[in-house]
Amino acid sequence: MSDSFPSPIRGFLIDLDGVIYIDDDVIPGAAESIQYLKENHIPCRFLTNTTIQSLGNLYKKVQRLHLPIEKDEIISPPAAAVRYLRKQKNPSCHLVIMEETREDFAEFRETDDHPDYVVIGKIGDRWNYSLMNQLFSMLVEGASLIALHKDRCTMKKTGLHIEFGAFVAGLEYASGKQAYVVGKPSPAFFQSALDDMGLAPEEVVMIGDDILSDVSGAQNVGMRGFLVQTGKYNKDWAKSSSIQPDQIIPSIAEIPNLLEA
Repeated sequence: MSDSFPSPIRGFLIDLDGVIYIDDDVIPGAAESIQYLKENHIPCRFLTNTTIQSLGNLYKKVQRLHLPIEKDEIISPPAAAVRYLRKQKNPSCHLVIMEETREDFAEFRETDDHPDYVVIGKIGDRWNYSLMNQLFSMLVEGASLIALHKDRCTMKKTGLHIEFGAFVAGLEYASGKQAYVVGKPSPAFFQSALDDMGLAPEEVVMIGDDILSDVSGAQNVGMRGFLVQTGKYNKDWAKSSSIQPDQIIPSIAEIPNLLEA
């Protein structure tokens, strides 16, 4: 552990995908580590960059996987985007998201004609040149761009898959507009979790499998960032990265050892 963090660990932010589970397979020791935190009254929040499920359905998933996680402990990009849009003046939106996630945005007017915001999340294989050009035109004509996250890739049972962050970057390049990113590694996303726990950054450890979104994002707001060797972890990427995790641990199952060391 870095000597620049003398404070004891009083809370955890934990990534879901790749750290707690991969698709529908729970990482060995994950449920037990979460239960350990609960039994020892150590605050934790579960961050996810998933944009294919509403918060309600995401909670149903963790219940189905028998994980001891409460709905109000999950912080997702759609929920963060809704909070941001509520601060605007009755905005109109063009939503590029999965149908299931649309329920989170039901309070906003949708339009294909000069929207105030283009909101981008995961849409599977629907990406093509025609869609990119349509979104590009909206941005050029005045719409602002909201990205539910900007990850490069994700891990599935079949291996690494490209994420829609690549398309967000393409739209930024073409339009000259920067996206407002609401998921990891947005500082506001991490800060909302810290505020929810009532803890200072130096008291909290972020555990994730993405050296950019999780580790670097956490370190940028003053937290420790621990990298797990599960999910999308790639030894060569970690070795060649300029980002140095505060610790690299085998898996989420190490939590009891971290606190008892």
